[in-house]
Amino acid sequence: MRRLPALTAPLALHLLASLAATPAAARQMDHGAHAMHDMGAGWRMPPMDPNMPMIPGLESALPPVGAFLAAAGIDLATLPEAEPSRVVRMEHGDTLAVDVAIVRRTLNGRTVAMYGYNRQYPGPFIQAPQGATVVVRVTNRIESATTVHWHGLRLDNRFDGVPGLTQDPIAPGESFTYELRVPDAGMFWYHPHVREDVQQDLGLYGNLLVSSPDPNHYGPAHREELLVLDDILMDDQGLVPWGDEAPTHALMGRFGNVMLVNGATGHSLDAAPGEVIRFFITNVANTRTFNVTFGPARVKLVASDVGLFERETWVRSVVVAPAERYVVDVSFPEAGQVAVANTIQAVNHFRGEFYPHVDTLALVNVSGPTVRDAVTEAHATLRRNEAVAAETAPLRAHAARPPDYTLEATVRVQGLPLPIVRSMEADSLYVPPIEWNDAMPMMNWLSTGAQVKWILRDAETGRENEDIHWTFRRGDLVKIRVFNSPDSFHPMNHPVHVHGQRFVVLARDDVPNDNIVWKDTAIVPVGSTMDILVEMSNPGDWMLHCHIAEHLHAGMMMHFAVEG
Repeated sequence: MRRLPALTAPLALHLLASLAATPAAARQMDHGAHAMHDMGAGWRMPPMDPNMPMIPGLESALPPVGAFLAAAGIDLATLPEAEPSRVVRMEHGDTLAVDVAIVRRTLNGRTVAMYGYNRQYPGPFIQAPQGATVVVRVTNRIESATTVHWHGLRLDNRFDGVPGLTQDPIAPGESFTYELRVPDAGMFWYHPHVREDVQQDLGLYGNLLVSSPDPNHYGPAHREELLVLDDILMDDQGLVPWGDEAPTHALMGRFGNVMLVNGATGHSLDAAPGEVIRFFITNVANTRTFNVTFGPARVKLVASDVGLFERETWVRSVVVAPAERYVVDVSFPEAGQVAVANTIQAVNHFRGEFYPHVDTLALVNVSGPTVRDAVTEAHATLRRNEAVAAETAPLRAHAARPPDYTLEATVRVQGLPLPIVRSMEADSLYVPPIEWNDAMPMMNWLSTGAQVKWILRDAETGRENEDIHWTFRRGDLVKIRVFNSPDSFHPMNHPVHVHGQRFVVLARDDVPNDNIVWKDTAIVPVGSTMDILVEMSNPGDWMLHCHIAEHLHAGMMMHFAVEG
């Protein structure tokens, strides 16, 4: 296996398709045995659902890129063992030293080499007060260059962590010092912006909680818990390799088959009946959108990326796209064991059918005396956040005006194996609005960033991706419509992330948003339009891109400048 090169790649998005008929002989292949076969060049076929047939002609196909695993050729016993995340409380002017390191982990019964910030999974849970400036000195001790992007922070542009735009990549053995100005209260996170399809998937992620000076900012709760959601792709030999020169899984993104919460499997916690637990949820997966359920518990939606909702609401589940964060207050009504789960309707394209699917993410053991106090009483009431409503009310006037810019999301492919092209061109293709599961793992694995180009196209100029250059003035309110075209080789949902600014979602499919919250990332289903209003408050050169990691590195990104 080759060493992953230190390269700066663009962004991209993913889409889905369905297949109609497949020869019976192909359906009868032993996928389990084939998946375990070492196919040469360091590749192993990813695990396949036995209900999904092998497409004839792809039995021995390989991605047209090299295979990469961290610390290839190194005795894993010589690597330091990773440790659970630790809380780091910082005040204005404090400095934290962070090493980007290779570590040893045991996941799903296999010992593997992964990465960690300060050898932790996730990285240190940094906490800082709103309005502070803290310093993080990052030293790179892995095989390839890296950076750290401070996702959602409206920080100084030179510390945004985008190689080639705001800084040079941090080469192995070198360091870079980030000065983090944190003007907004909320839950943020940090991750690489060099080949994050590999580095982030291998464990480079962590949270940054910026606390409000108002102790009642989120309302009362008995305690707070982190839920950092992820998945990772493994087989009986360990981690399935990543693409070296370019990502694999470029069509739909790399779905994992092992669910992780806070960087590990088997997450559990205890609760008392009636206790109100505040969960801070972050999705750090490469591509998976989670639909999080809490069994019979009563779930109150409180906040998202960069702030509080105008009003709290009761919800049955929380849809969390890659890079999004949500805050929910949950009360478990009675004793027993409750599963926090990813509850979806999966699709099998080959059989043309839906089926319910549940992944247990964590178990909550509810026992002991029932809690009844002022906090439980407050949980029963939905608050209206008057300050947020007053701030966002003037923004609603922009819902009726035409967009300043329209971006179309689409995809082009070239050089894919012919069986994939024929399958995708089948007469009966179903395209779901949200791709909840990898319903075509073989085709997805074989489709690389060298063959798939995800596109953001400016509808007015026809310019695409990095050829788009928008310039704004500080204080502008810019309305951008994103249209996710269903008419392409493989349309798919896209979580759109805007660097350095905050925005509100004004409308979806021309239906006005009746409960606004400040965001930095929001998902656009297939065939839908999303109108966002971006507050251009932070000068510098910034990115807008899809946060599916493989789409990012297959071209789906653009730049814009804010002057002033």
